[in-house]
Amino acid sequence: MAPNLLDRQFEVEAPDTVWLGDLTYIWTAEGWLYLAAVMDLASRRIVGWSMGSRITQELTQAALRMALERRRPPVGLVHHSDRGSQYAAADYQALLQLHGMTCSMSRRGNCWDNAPMESFFHSLKVESLHHFYFRTREEAQAMVFQYIEVFYNLRRKHSALGYVSPAVYEAERAVSMVVEKLRNSCEDRVEIGGPDLAPYPLLETPPSPQRAATADQWT
Repeated sequence: MAPNLLDRQFEVEAPDTVWLGDLTYIWTAEGWLYLAAVMDLASRRIVGWSMGSRITQELTQAALRMALERRRPPVGLVHHSDRGSQYAAADYQALLQLHGMTCSMSRRGNCWDNAPMESFFHSLKVESLHHFYFRTREEAQAMVFQYIEVFYNLRRKHSALGYVSPAVYEAERAVSMVVEKLRNSCEDRVEIGGPDLAPYPLLETPPSPQRAATADQWT
């Protein structure tokens, strides 16, 4: 079993740094529906999910594959889960290794080591599923899809994100990263005597086009 590398350090700024995986079950008149989900810890976005009538290795692998196809994370991402057989399975571990992920697992019988995932499942059930009677698994699947993809990821405000939705958090961070990159680039270029001098390095602002044209007439 893998060690608990995350160690309840749930404050992560950069998306695709840490993912959380977990399973839950949903009652229907037709029988249990099982949901496997993968959450990006930084944005709390559900980046992968899969549903089925049986709790199998294929279910968790399908959720992980969806996350990989959607996000294409860099090598070194930490994947945290409980010690369930679906996550400890050789095929699942091989999939993590294939994509350069580092495996982290909760301590035995300690659900609080994966608290953000537990919180998501609680919100899913209290805010949506517990308000409906599902005659079939298909009805429950449709409701889960709507909650995750239409409401939770796009619109649900999250206290851990400063009361914005996962999608807004990721968008704002992407913009801030671009601004920071441009700022650093500008600071590197403004060096008097350097190779990247602006056309008028000693002026606070360049001359107007009219003044520049007048100056050219005398040369």
